[in-house]
Amino acid sequence: MASPGVSHAVQWAGEQLHLLPERALWWPAQRTLFLADLHLGKAATYRALGQPVPGGTTQENLARLDALIAAHAPTHIVFLGDFLHAAQARTVLATVSAWRARHADIAMTLVRGNHDSRAGDPPEAMRIDVVEEPYLLGPFACCHHPQAHATHFVLAGHLHPACKLYGPGRDSVRLPCFVSDAQQAVLPAFGEFTGGWLMEAAPGRRFHAVGGSAVWALPAAD
Repeated sequence: MASPGVSHAVQWAGEQLHLLPERALWWPAQRTLFLADLHLGKAATYRALGQPVPGGTTQENLARLDALIAAHAPTHIVFLGDFLHAAQARTVLATVSAWRARHADIAMTLVRGNHDSRAGDPPEAMRIDVVEEPYLLGPFACCHHPQAHATHFVLAGHLHPACKLYGPGRDSVRLPCFVSDAQQAVLPAFGEFTGGWLMEAAPGRRFHAVGGSAVWALPAAD
């Protein structure tokens, strides 16, 4: 099993959190992991539509999640929407159910996202509490869609944020990232085979790039 990478500590809503290179957020005070946009079964969905997409992404996603659980021993995992990709993705539920059974002692909550509404909720036997956004947890409003909240700091997904770094010539590289504003943060997509949306810089907006086994802060916009 790979060793944990280099995380980056931030202070949001008066709490210390760790941005993990596995594209997840760790809240050590409450032993809670936040993950956005797993899109389990996305490759299976494409194959069902006749696209020759390679398999194995569900097992890869769950193996990465296993590594996070081994490294941090969370008592609660919050999925910030889009757990399953589509109705066709329910073919992977046997694999996901077996994974859930191996971690039966961990509380799990799914904040329903737009893909979840189409794919359907996980089976009740999987013991994943399904809630609507915003789901309030301490000082955080756990959402799928980025949005403002009157009293809580928003943790969201949905956008699959990415940033672009430029080299000394014309070379550039596009990386997943965490993006935060004054009262909101958007997590990168945890799932493989999910793509990314290049987010624009804005005053006060901070980007934390994820590359290799590290997370680091990019210079703030003027």
